[in-house]
Amino acid sequence: MATNHFKEIQSPADLRKLSPEVLQSFAEALRQEIIHALAKGEGHLGSSLGTVELTIALHYCFNTPEDLLLWDVGHQAYGHKMLTGRRKAFQKLRQREGISGFPKREESPYDVFGTGHAGTAISAALGMALSAQLQNQSRLHIAVVGDASIANGMAFEALNHLGTTQANVLVLLNDNSMGIDPSVGALKTYFDTVKEKTPSTPNFFQSLNLPYHGPINGHDINALCATFENQKKLNGPRVIHIVTTKGKGLTSAEEAQVTYHAPGKFDPMTGKLNPSPKNKTLKFQEVFGATLLQLALKNKKIVAITPAMPTGSGLVEMMHSLPQQCIDVGIAEQHAVTLAAGMATQGIIPFCVIYSTFLQRAYDQIIHDVALQKLPVIFCIDRAGIVGHDGPTHHGLFDIAYLRCIPNIEIAAPRDAKALQNLLYTAQFGIDTPLAIRYPRGYSEIEKCSFAFKKVPWGKGEQLKEGNEVAILSLGTFAKTIQLALENGKQAEAFAHFDLCFAKPLDEALLHRIFKNYKAVIVFEEGVKKGGVGSAVLEFAAQHSYQTPVVVEGVDDAFVPHGKSSTLLQEIGLDSGNVAKKLTLLLNKIKG
Repeated sequence: MATNHFKEIQSPADLRKLSPEVLQSFAEALRQEIIHALAKGEGHLGSSLGTVELTIALHYCFNTPEDLLLWDVGHQAYGHKMLTGRRKAFQKLRQREGISGFPKREESPYDVFGTGHAGTAISAALGMALSAQLQNQSRLHIAVVGDASIANGMAFEALNHLGTTQANVLVLLNDNSMGIDPSVGALKTYFDTVKEKTPSTPNFFQSLNLPYHGPINGHDINALCATFENQKKLNGPRVIHIVTTKGKGLTSAEEAQVTYHAPGKFDPMTGKLNPSPKNKTLKFQEVFGATLLQLALKNKKIVAITPAMPTGSGLVEMMHSLPQQCIDVGIAEQHAVTLAAGMATQGIIPFCVIYSTFLQRAYDQIIHDVALQKLPVIFCIDRAGIVGHDGPTHHGLFDIAYLRCIPNIEIAAPRDAKALQNLLYTAQFGIDTPLAIRYPRGYSEIEKCSFAFKKVPWGKGEQLKEGNEVAILSLGTFAKTIQLALENGKQAEAFAHFDLCFAKPLDEALLHRIFKNYKAVIVFEEGVKKGGVGSAVLEFAAQHSYQTPVVVEGVDDAFVPHGKSSTLLQEIGLDSGNVAKKLTLLLNKIKG
């Protein structure tokens, strides 16, 4: 019965026409639709499977979009997208020209706030609720927040403020004891105690002047609806604690919750993962994790710090082998950075491992707590550059620009796995300033880690290819793209290729030689052009009054959408084919 109804449901208005008796079976139909859609593509499976009943109950009981519904992070919102007119579009989820994997205001009036980073929903909902009060509007504001996200510092700040208001905000704590990895921290322990109904301390939310209800079974749609119907009679801030299972309804996803957070393609009937394309080489994250573990085994002052990303960052083995030297602080990037700063004052060598896009959240701490005090924190910036299907909230395109302007900090970008290993090895011997090492998502060039290290010449670039007309400058792994372009292009002998190695400090001796000996300079970077390494080269040229033409190629002043990484790089002109064309055009121009 519910399956027949399913195809008719294109909006919450359609959903509300169903009788309460069919909602549970309808939930199973929706869950299967999500499973089958993601089996053929890629996306965040586990979180959305766990919120199917919750999603239905929310849209069934409340008057969305007039009542405003916000999803923290957005990993939980696939069912929401399907119920709000995007079922057909879901077949192109996260693909170029398809819908986003996260709530996005431009997509639907039901997506009232764009998401992608954790901890924002309560602040945004409160902002909307206070705006409603100012404008004498009567509506409910609902923030769905996971147990890992609610431990974020911003969420704490919002709860602290919310408890002093009369804002009509309903906070739904979706507690599945998971982020990507298992949730950590004292708050997680408290939630576990509450779920066992043996709390030994006063209720956390009530202590903030927030009425609390729960915990309730998040997969019992009747219980959810009964609770929400009661909530319609209330006003002001309050919290409902809902317990769900990440991966609900797919046995393999329930049993292996980390793997099935975003599993890639799989068999929708069995849950068995499809064989991955055979790739003999290691991911950069694997190289990083294995190398840091080897260094930490010999150097007890090395400590790795990660904000809830041990699996994604390659730190799982180190966390198991050296638990005292590998710290997961939860979704708390600001704390991670200042924690690292504190440890650095005591002679510890902190490697603060954060995705490029998430490091943005700790900008003040980088400036004031690390750089201003000249503390030798080593920032390991994962996912630098284009990251693909997660889109503009997750691309790592701004780190060079936002770090380069900060005094005292140095920025390096290894062009390959071995260079990454050597940078990590060199950094442990003692640096005088903060250091940022950026590296991409994806596969390296090596099949097995070798731990025969050598020290890196600090602040020095390297010539990779000789040439007589144009100097090509690259940073990081983009060197490989340049090499491919030269192999497939014309007049390769005209182009010299230099790896800058460091975005800050620049190798000025090398740059002087380049500007004195070449007719033109072209800089390539997988990052924004404004403020990037190309800007640094232009600043150098201006400072020393060089008249040599300089061309900067990178990401223009616009957010890059979601899609396959290779497609996006082609669209922004940073694939090997477009690079070859740009080199030819420049050479023809200088030859007149």
